[in-house]
Amino acid sequence: MTDSSSNPELPEALVEALSGGHAGANDQENGEGAGHGVEQLVEAAGEPIISFSHVNISFSGRPVLEDLSFQVWRGQTLCILGRSGVGKSVALRLLMGFLKPDAGSIHVEGQEISGLDEEGMNAIRKRVTMVFQNGALFDSMSVRENVAFALRERGGLAEDQVVQIVERLIGMVGAEDVADALPASLSTGRKRAVAIARALAAQPDVVLYDEPTTMVDPIIARRLGNLIQRLKKQLGFTSIVVTHDMRFAERLADTVLFLDQGRASYFGPLSGFMASPDPNIKRFLTLDSYLVPSV
Repeated sequence: MTDSSSNPELPEALVEALSGGHAGANDQENGEGAGHGVEQLVEAAGEPIISFSHVNISFSGRPVLEDLSFQVWRGQTLCILGRSGVGKSVALRLLMGFLKPDAGSIHVEGQEISGLDEEGMNAIRKRVTMVFQNGALFDSMSVRENVAFALRERGGLAEDQVVQIVERLIGMVGAEDVADALPASLSTGRKRAVAIARALAAQPDVVLYDEPTTMVDPIIARRLGNLIQRLKKQLGFTSIVVTHDMRFAERLADTVLFLDQGRASYFGPLSGFMASPDPNIKRFLTLDSYLVPSV
């Protein structure tokens, strides 16, 4: 029995959460259900599951992230917003251990990860997984085999459970019609959807999404948003979402981190972000056509 045996109810709960027949499964259609009572959530959750403290990183002498500090609590969704090139995706790569900070500390469930070797980071990656923009699927495996891979690698499940979870995940991301296809035949949006299904099949504690709605049509984007929110509400999944899509962020975010020139210009509840008087934030919202400027 592998790590999955530490929570024997999780496979059944995952199937139940994916069934779509429970109250709250479609809460996000009307923008409801995102946990905006951040103070209450933090008070109940205790120690953050993810913590960045005064993190700095530069590329070729150019600062990319400067003095970055933020926290994410278990069961919470953090959306990282900002213009292109401000370091949003770099923060995710630091958390995955693909990059090392020049200064500062990064903790996962209280464990400092910045100094871990590859073996130590592999243990972290079993708890924290990332959905890449390009999908990063196995080219020689079908969609169904890609999603099943993580479940079989972890072990502890009967084959009929694997099949059931895989079929539900594929259905929830709208990939039933390509279940036997190879990744090379899929559009970018379909690859992204399958990558999300595969990441969730691994049953991590934290899922990182790098621009999940880029080059994805609105129907798939809505379905993916519903799935992220449902897994959060029913299974306590923690998510960090890098996105340019404010409508997507509004539906999902408990907290928002807004990066401007590599610094945290805002970190706090979504409501505070939307009402912020900061001119850079107002410009970001206005230029993305989500708030109409007053005449």
